Amino acid sequence: MTVTRLIARPMIASMFVVGGVNALKNADVHAERAKKVTDRLAPTLDKVSGTVPVPTDPRSLVRLNAAAQLIGAAGLATGKLPRASAALLAASLVPTTAAGHLFWEESDPATRTQQKMHFFKNVSMMGGLLLAAVDTNGKPGVAWRARHAASDARREARHMRKAARLQGRLATKAL
Repeated sequence: MTVTRLIARPMIASMFVVGGVNALKNADVHAERAKKVTDRLAPTLDKVSGTVPVPTDPRSLVRLNAAAQLIGAAGLATGKLPRASAALLAASLVPTTAAGHLFWEESDPATRTQQKMHFFKNVSMMGGLLLAAVDTNGKPGVAWRARHAASDARREARHMRKAARLQGRLATKAL
């Protein structure tokens, strides 16, 4: 791991540790703001979850999102499953941003400006997390390896086909 990754991952994760702890401590306050989003999300969660019981009340969903942020932050900061952790954190930002930073609904100019800053901070964090989610740490990813394995197999097949033709020609000349 490069020094940049060693330093940058905990820096990114720090926001989610603070936000996750804050959401757990103040779940009721966050749940009140999240109610508009969770009310729309609850029917979808019921359909998707199937037989797995998933809470649909705002307070539980806020706590679940906070737990996801803490788990993702720990994974990203320690370098344990950093790509999956970054993807989890990016996913957790969607409901957080949708519930907490709807600047276009604010009428007070100061509050609107503040919410707009938080909204775009979250959008930029999501961009960084998406980059971290696809970061292979300088090593080839699975898609690259698959493409090159297929290319190598095609090249080897062409080589074997040419060799077989040559052997066939030599065999016919020998007769």
